[in-house]
Amino acid sequence: MLPSALLAAAPSPGSGGSLDEAAEQAGNAASWVEENWSTWLSIGLRIVLIAAIAIVLRIAVRRALTKLIDRMNRSAQAVEGTTLGGLLVNTERRRQRSEAIGSVLRSVASFLILGTAALMILGAFQINLAPLLASAGVAGVALGFGARNLVTDFLSGVFMILEDQYGVGDTVDAGVASGEVIEVGLRVTKLRGDNGEIWYVRNGEVKRIGNLSQGWSTAGVDVTVRPTEDLDKVRAVISAATTAMAKEDPWNERLWGPVEILGLDSVLLDSMTVRLTAKTMPGKALGVERELRWRIKRSFDEAGIRMVGGVPAQPDEPSPADPTAAMAAPSAYASATSPQSLATTPITPPPNMSK
Repeated sequence: MLPSALLAAAPSPGSGGSLDEAAEQAGNAASWVEENWSTWLSIGLRIVLIAAIAIVLRIAVRRALTKLIDRMNRSAQAVEGTTLGGLLVNTERRRQRSEAIGSVLRSVASFLILGTAALMILGAFQINLAPLLASAGVAGVALGFGARNLVTDFLSGVFMILEDQYGVGDTVDAGVASGEVIEVGLRVTKLRGDNGEIWYVRNGEVKRIGNLSQGWSTAGVDVTVRPTEDLDKVRAVISAATTAMAKEDPWNERLWGPVEILGLDSVLLDSMTVRLTAKTMPGKALGVERELRWRIKRSFDEAGIRMVGGVPAQPDEPSPADPTAAMAAPSAYASATSPQSLATTPITPPPNMSK
């Protein structure tokens, strides 16, 4: 086997031409490499440099954004430790909002940096980028038309988060659904309804939104009493009850101002209505209204003031039976000696008719 292989590898007497051709091709290749090695080296170094700069820049930008988000969260936690900050700052809301903003910024920065680096690398290979960019533009337009709802939801979510229209823990009315916000996303917002159900609302479907948890809320209570009650006494009893309520926990924090007695809202024949109002902590108006009604009712009972409203209760005792209910009305054809005729009272004719 070995001698035969050596004999096959050994040059034959007539193979001088092929050896010359191989030597000529090797020389041409060596000269081509010698002429172009600097170009290939410069292209390779340029690609490596572009990739290295892109990677370093991406890491630096992402770390800067992460530190910025952490600083925002720390500032929110520091403010929450104060008395006023605990009422005005929702840490979970600020955290989710900052995380969402950070995620969007990191994704946009990565796309821009890596996309620019990829185009620069293709340009280093002397590739014509005009057809590629044109095709990408046409594909982007087609994708935008096909996924316009998704794009609308995403853009709406970005602006909702950046403008801080609502956050976790807020009670909102989004038109299509209402409830407490439990999660804010770039595409979908989750709401917890009054009955415990979870609503998934696409951000692009929200045309208008009412936030019931920003700033302050107003608690309004109507007290209906009899029209014969002394208004000065009613005002004094209500003022004493509301003042005592404002000094107790937790109502001293939920009430952001004194309870105002606006006056008589309506006066009827059988009742009159006194209206109260108070500025409360956001989202706590319903609880304040219930406590106000409870305390005012107890104070009225102690002061002997009766509240009215609704249909009056009917007595439980049966009414006495009418003895004439079973008697038929007398008529001209009835017998004069019947019990019905005897039970009736004759009508006395007028004096002028008796003459």
